[in-house]
Amino acid sequence: MEKEDFVKARTRLEKTQKEMSQLLGVSVKAIYSYEQGWRSVPTHVERQMFFLLSRKRGEGKLGKTCWVIKKCPPSRRKQCPAYEYNAGRFCWLVNGTICECKAQKNWKEKMKICRSCEVMADLL
Repeated sequence: MEKEDFVKARTRLEKTQKEMSQLLGVSVKAIYSYEQGWRSVPTHVERQMFFLLSRKRGEGKLGKTCWVIKKCPPSRRKQCPAYEYNAGRFCWLVNGTICECKAQKNWKEKMKICRSCEVMADLL
């Protein structure tokens, strides 16, 4: 998550830096550092930000599951942890999902795909 995305997310959540630090369990100094670009946003903080944004979006806007959107065949669904744990609206939160026909090697690669996907398109 880039510093601009972090600021945009915090603004969308309508939180001060202090409130955001309390929600994320990090110091206010860490929040300031993320927003200035002095520190990169850790994976666990990015995940939590997206989770909070998804909850702010509301239940009514969740839409279809990822396997319906991506038209995954039953054989691929059975291999995917998003399907296994019925997390088709939160697939971006789960490592090891079978996006683009394979599991991605790390969070950064996964998020490149997720950011362009309809499932999380309106979070930021």
